[in-house]
Amino acid sequence: MAVSAAAPSRPTLRRALGRWDLTAIGVNQVIGGAIFLMPAQVAAQIGGWSPIAFVLMGLASMSVALCFAEVGSRFEGTGGPYLYTRAAFGRFAAFEVGWMQWFTRASSQASIMAGIAVALGYYWPTMTAGWPRHLLLTAVTATLAWINVRGIRQSAWLVNALTVGKLIPLALFIVVGLAFIRPSELVSLPPITFNQASTAALMLIFVFGGYDVVPVPAGEAIDPRRHVPFALVMTIVVVTAVMTLAQIVAQSVLPELAAHKTPIADAAAVMLGAGGALLVGIGSVVSMTGNNAGQVLSGSRMLFALAEHGELPALFGRIHPRFRTPANAVIFTSAVALVLAVSGSWEKIAIVSALARLVTYTGACAATLQLRRPEFQDRVKAATFTAPLGPVVPIIAILVSMAVVAGASRVQLVGGTAALAVGAVLFLLAPRGQRATET
Repeated sequence: MAVSAAAPSRPTLRRALGRWDLTAIGVNQVIGGAIFLMPAQVAAQIGGWSPIAFVLMGLASMSVALCFAEVGSRFEGTGGPYLYTRAAFGRFAAFEVGWMQWFTRASSQASIMAGIAVALGYYWPTMTAGWPRHLLLTAVTATLAWINVRGIRQSAWLVNALTVGKLIPLALFIVVGLAFIRPSELVSLPPITFNQASTAALMLIFVFGGYDVVPVPAGEAIDPRRHVPFALVMTIVVVTAVMTLAQIVAQSVLPELAAHKTPIADAAAVMLGAGGALLVGIGSVVSMTGNNAGQVLSGSRMLFALAEHGELPALFGRIHPRFRTPANAVIFTSAVALVLAVSGSWEKIAIVSALARLVTYTGACAATLQLRRPEFQDRVKAATFTAPLGPVVPIIAILVSMAVVAGASRVQLVGGTAALAVGAVLFLLAPRGQRATET
């Protein structure tokens, strides 16, 4: 009797990310270009309270990160918040989370690319307009997409290198700045209004955002159920320390901090001269490039996760047979970001970020409580990490998440609602393929 040849197995994603790779992805996404500008904007609202505000927001962000860590310890696949919401609340809620997270990653990638052009334009003004700008944006996008297609290990090396590259100038700025710290600038706490405090808090919520992408590429992590929680906690610890210390130094070196448009560069110039300002300028470009590389990685994996579970055409869920990466998802996400960057459309759709963050954060935090219920114990894996204090941390995290939308403008709410409506239409129209059931 003839024996039929076995069908070739489908390629799978390569598990190559360790705990520090995931941590670099998180730190890289949180510390972008905003850290070089935000010290002045926060100081303009609350003055000497700024370092305290950074610490408090770090603690608030940790409450959300602990929820992500707990639910992340139950899953091994790609998708992060999408997977958690799907298991806890079903396909529609999960699709909205995945759609909004991909949408904001693509628009964020476009905005960061535009920021790179502006930063380089300080030294080469021709980079800010016309064909030189378009060529720069295309070159950056194509290079990052090519590296992401070539392999997860190559992508991780790039993110790791750029994360170190952005932290070195900031570390030098902080170490040198310790000698310039003036306690009088830190203990003088001016009276502030509720409106000033809430405005500063909302600024900081967005500055600390981005750590939610850490579990997205879990399907390519070596031991995701243990490494994802570690990376989430370490990300918040590192970024809180860096941002708080940078604020303290800038506040000490520049008495009129709120009047400076480029506070970190200006403070570096005071301490180290023109060379210090140049170093910070280079660091800002490296920081934005690294952030962009992380956007490509996380955005494409979210698109892949939606397709892998049959919510989008299977084209986006295909894995390259040689490189074992979601090549189609990488190329499509990069192409969308490039169009948005070249056209400037990202400025119009960036307004959805407030509601997108609410949906993503609240979905994961609520899933933390939901998946603890007895009826879910047979549906998902047991958590290898549990947030402390029972329901207290998830409830605090949900309140922190709700604060995002509480301070959102009418334009942001309308834009975010429109994006959710588009997601609902896509959900209803998208053909249903074979859906994955593994967590």
